[in-house]
Amino acid sequence: MNLWRRVGSKLAKDGIAHIKGGAASLNRRNLILGLAPAATAAIAGLAGCAPQAPDTANYAPSFFGVAEWSFMQAAVGRLIPSEGAGPGGIEAGVPEFIDRQMEMPYGHGAYFYLTGPFIENTAPTLGYQLRYTPREIYRLGIAAANGETQKLRGKAFADLAANEQDQFLQRMEKNELRFPTIPSAVFFAQLLGNAREGYLADPLYGGNRGMVAWNWIGFPGARADFTDWIDQSGRAYPYGPVAINGVRG
Repeated sequence: MNLWRRVGSKLAKDGIAHIKGGAASLNRRNLILGLAPAATAAIAGLAGCAPQAPDTANYAPSFFGVAEWSFMQAAVGRLIPSEGAGPGGIEAGVPEFIDRQMEMPYGHGAYFYLTGPFIENTAPTLGYQLRYTPREIYRLGIAAANGETQKLRGKAFADLAANEQDQFLQRMEKNELRFPTIPSAVFFAQLLGNAREGYLADPLYGGNRGMVAWNWIGFPGARADFTDWIDQSGRAYPYGPVAINGVRG
């Protein structure tokens, strides 16, 4: 069972996944739709930065190093795998989105409260309590993850088999791995959250390449007016999405 479906089974408790035949099974379309507010938050945080439209054909990361980029490609490929319904995270350009985020104010912690005291073991309801910016979380988290897989398997994360990557990510999420810097669950949450955002954000920011995610879920994007369709539950939106720059999907 790939990690995306496993995460969906966990989220079933919140009503995002469907329960069929007494067992939790993930409808990835419904999972993505249930997470749409995350993409909205990402757009709100980035829109003021006026980025240029990305050249996705020959993208080279500006923040992530070679080994880090290999990790990101592999991890995103397991969090939002290409198999199954809908486009995968790699096809949608999610790693590129995250790399671009790291060079924006968000990546530098502009929207984080980073004044101590820093208390690691607190209730999730109290929010983020550590000293690290998103850039630092990725830099430290990837180094720790690769160090752990080297110790356990003698390989970097990107060189593991897909099922081994899934198992490792599952252990990260459960905080079963003891990283020397940040908790593994904090790194996993950062990675998964940004992957969701990149999958659903406007293509201007590097992810959702070609509006593939919007086309898949039937989201109209930045169309000026689609109010006539808001109350037409169950009917497919017929016109396709529009990006912020006016490109039609």
